[in-house]
Amino acid sequence: METERVIDNTYWINRGPRRVLTTINMQTGKSVYGERIFKINGKEYREWIPSRSKLAATIYKGFKPDSLKEGISVLYLGASTGTTVSHVSDIVGKNGKIYAVEISEEVGVKLILLAETRKNIYPIIYDAAKLEDKREILERCDFIYEDVAQRNQVEIFIKNANLFLKRGGYGAIAIKAKSIDVLAKPRDIIEKARETLSKRFSIIKSIDLYPFQKDHSIIFVKN
Repeated sequence: METERVIDNTYWINRGPRRVLTTINMQTGKSVYGERIFKINGKEYREWIPSRSKLAATIYKGFKPDSLKEGISVLYLGASTGTTVSHVSDIVGKNGKIYAVEISEEVGVKLILLAETRKNIYPIIYDAAKLEDKREILERCDFIYEDVAQRNQVEIFIKNANLFLKRGGYGAIAIKAKSIDVLAKPRDIIEKARETLSKRFSIIKSIDLYPFQKDHSIIFVKN
């Protein structure tokens, strides 16, 4: 099997006619959510599944989020159980930080357990819309990523970028069209979100995540 670099610590593994997206496993010998592990030339790679992660779907759709780098700090809003967080953990490595915010205490249990073994993850069980309350434990970060299912998800993203994103930093927001408006056309919702974001940020790229994620898009921005 051959590997092909995508971004820091992220590789395609070429398996004949198929390619599998992976991240180099920071925690050798352990999978996080049952994903496959590949061992090649003394290194261990974890499969990054596009139907389980919108960031992975983004790469499968041809975009390289190269502003996600080894050693940076990330504010991750909507961390859930930590599936995608674990891959971002691989990318930023031991010298990076991920402030992983999840509102649900029940879901957050798995996130906390993940952070016990991956020391670059700092779980915050709190509402992403009220993070001004957590200023004492947060810093301005290099990258902000949001994946929350709330009607005001764009406003939450902008608010937290104002508070916690470095000048010249980057961000990405996963737009869940049906969470914003069940009746409106997803294309119209995405366009409205892009228009709102463009008043505050420089838009880098908007990616429709179909067929990996239905009625979802990711918009990448620069502060």
